[in-house]
Amino acid sequence: MTPQNLPEKVIWYYITGTYLLYIIGAQHIVAPAIAWFLAGYLCVQLWQQTQDTPPEERIRIPLGVWIWIAGMLLMEVAIVGAHLDFNMDLPRIVRSTINFFARTWALLALFPLSGCLKIRSQLIYRAACILCIQSLILVVLFYAMSLVNIRLPIITSPLYKIGGVGAEYYNILLYIRDSDTGKTRLYLFTPWAPALGMVGNIYFFLVCQEANKRLRWLGMIGAAAMVWSSDSRLGILCLPTLPVINWILSNMTRPGIQLTAGAFSVFSGMFGIQLLNWYKDFRAQFDGQRASSSRVREVLGRIALYRWQNDAPIWGFGIKEPKGPRVVTGKPIGSHHTWFGVLFTHGIVGFIALAVPMTWSFIECLIKAQKNTTAQVALGILTVLIMFSFAENLETLAYLYWPGLVILGIALKEKFSLVSKSELTLQNSSY
Repeated sequence: MTPQNLPEKVIWYYITGTYLLYIIGAQHIVAPAIAWFLAGYLCVQLWQQTQDTPPEERIRIPLGVWIWIAGMLLMEVAIVGAHLDFNMDLPRIVRSTINFFARTWALLALFPLSGCLKIRSQLIYRAACILCIQSLILVVLFYAMSLVNIRLPIITSPLYKIGGVGAEYYNILLYIRDSDTGKTRLYLFTPWAPALGMVGNIYFFLVCQEANKRLRWLGMIGAAAMVWSSDSRLGILCLPTLPVINWILSNMTRPGIQLTAGAFSVFSGMFGIQLLNWYKDFRAQFDGQRASSSRVREVLGRIALYRWQNDAPIWGFGIKEPKGPRVVTGKPIGSHHTWFGVLFTHGIVGFIALAVPMTWSFIECLIKAQKNTTAQVALGILTVLIMFSFAENLETLAYLYWPGLVILGIALKEKFSLVSKSELTLQNSSY
């Protein structure tokens, strides 16, 4: 499989060359540049589109993508409103717009918009397989190096000087030893280990759709290795559970699933107290595996909510605090949780700006997933994003999982259908 047009070439060579970009520290710069380039390319194609353009070549922007665009524009309004509310000057507003909107929040709209171009989902699946196979090789290599205690210093790319964000986005690091568990944790091409767990789960859904059986299995093993090597508690929990949940959600119209759901509801009603106690025990064990991290996250959330409610409920503070108090080991207030972070940084306006597009996309993909394979993948990606929104800041990592956002855009572009593509092909072949 080879790229057939400019957007496909850009996407293909970026994904397959991810580690080259990582080595030079260019990911956080190139990924947003690609998002804006593809959006500009789409605008040019729309401008050149006429009534004589063949229907199969026409570009159509669906309602779901427009909702993402409107939501992220509202997020920019929240950023500007917060800066004005705290009397920040124009240069600061411009810097925040570039670093904390154009490179982060805007990607959540621009990459789904790019999915409206003529981009084949299978090309993204194949590129994802290649990246996961590369990652599998590096996981084996880095773990072997950790066993013989080969350590290399952290290398920071010179591009950090123009990056506008923390040095961790430009660091090259082989592995670390976790202070709580003593286990080896890999970062690969991500800035920290839990981010690798999140990206690995998203890529798992992508590679599962690869047509070549051998590449598909190697890609799945590579994606699972990414999650396992991150030693992310949430990532390891999501890897076996979310594909099952996604399969159930994608087959809700089947009578067997509906009957099973009804039986489970009865079972839950009969043993609700026992299930609740089991959940509490599981949560305590989950938090206890990395107790210091869980404590810091809890305190960060409480501080963010308290300060949002009392100091900046409408627009938020506009920016995350660069360094938090000692009780949270200096972690920025507003980090480690998307929803608390949005409330703290962008207020209730920003919360609505993110919640509405995510809810709309989930419902639309849920409906389409009953008959559409691409929508099933997009639904799986959304479940990963929803789960990790309670542990990470989604906007800061969009430059890593953007192939999933392109698939989301492709799924939103698909029309609603009561018949699956495979069923339609079978019907047509019978005539």
